[in-house]
Amino acid sequence: MKSVTLYTTDKCPYCVGAKALLERRGIAYHEVNLARDPDSRFELSEITGMVTFPQIVVDGESIGGFQELLAADRAGRLSALLAA
Repeated sequence: MKSVTLYTTDKCPYCVGAKALLERRGIAYHEVNLARDPDSRFELSEITGMVTFPQIVVDGESIGGFQELLAADRAGRLSALLAA
């Protein structure tokens, strides 16, 4: 399975939703909480061009935020996005 990085911040309901969806699907992820690691904001903007939360990155490629993650899950494309 490809590596998943989830960029989050505190008190973000979409971040909570993204984490819950990934956990329900048994998808391991590395969380980068930008409220606790503000230096990673530059990294996030370099990878995604975005600074909104959450941002989901799979093997260095941005798949977007919570809405895109949810849409991929509902369309049955999430497992294909993460397949090695």
